[in-house]
Amino acid sequence: MECLGIDFGRVIQGAPGPDGTADTVFLGASLAEAIESPATPGAFEVLPDLIARFEGRAWIISKCGENTERKTRAWLDHHAFYDRTGLPRGHVRFCRQRADKAVVCAELGITHMIDDRLDVHRALHDVVPHRYLFGPQEEIPDWVVHTPDWDAVAALVR
Repeated sequence: MECLGIDFGRVIQGAPGPDGTADTVFLGASLAEAIESPATPGAFEVLPDLIARFEGRAWIISKCGENTERKTRAWLDHHAFYDRTGLPRGHVRFCRQRADKAVVCAELGITHMIDDRLDVHRALHDVVPHRYLFGPQEEIPDWVVHTPDWDAVAALVR
């Protein structure tokens, strides 16, 4: 059974611009500023169809500290993420190290993962068969599929 994993930072929210400049507003912001930050362009347009395609077997899998976890949960609620995308409310997992995403993916049976970090995809190499490297990238190995934006994700995963 197929199952989708989606990173939060720089994928759902805070993706770098076309020039590759990182959006770090969320990390250094107050809670009020963080929840007002916008979604990555295309996220709310593409995610409902993707989550439906996986019949709700989709998870946000994010590496962050406790403060950013609190902001992320508040952002998801503020933007009515669950209602707008169809992601089940309990389908959010956090870990403290990027490599730990491999453990979470194995536990959940993730078959498709969208993440912007190459080191995460390295850790997932023998765990997740379909890996999508999101956003502008300097290095794109042949064992990962580059998806520069949400339209590219939609075209490949559908």
